[in-house]
Amino acid sequence: MYPGGHVLIGIALRTTIVYLVILLGVRLSGKREVGQMTPFDLTLLLLLSNAVQNAMTGPDTSVLGAVIAAPTLLLLNYLIAEVSGGNRRFRRLVQGQPSLLVHDGQVIAVHMAREHVTMDALQQAMREHGIATYHDVALAVLEWMDPSAS
Repeated sequence: MYPGGHVLIGIALRTTIVYLVILLGVRLSGKREVGQMTPFDLTLLLLLSNAVQNAMTGPDTSVLGAVIAAPTLLLLNYLIAEVSGGNRRFRRLVQGQPSLLVHDGQVIAVHMAREHVTMDALQQAMREHGIATYHDVALAVLEWMDPSAS
């Protein structure tokens, strides 16, 4: 019934590796907030979670295996947030730097392309803030939302 300590430690280590790989992938994929996910982003996230589940627990499908994997993920998330909060360099590594999309009414196309932001998405964000045209925008900056700031 009990899978053994070495199996549980293996689950925690595999979960840690998968967490770090997924964190890196999310970091490299862009700065969109969770609330701004497209159906494609959500589908990718759901498929990723399903794809990596077996890599975390291996052949162990026990409740205890899940009980080890879930707190490992929560602990890693907590540790990343704690280190990010106290270390600016690490925070930049994890979250990246803000990208200037509009400056004095001029769209910066290079930054828009690098961040995969379309004109439609920019215009939608402006409408959400009551702005009719990008010509009326002094600064539009795309950055990660800091969950600890809310």
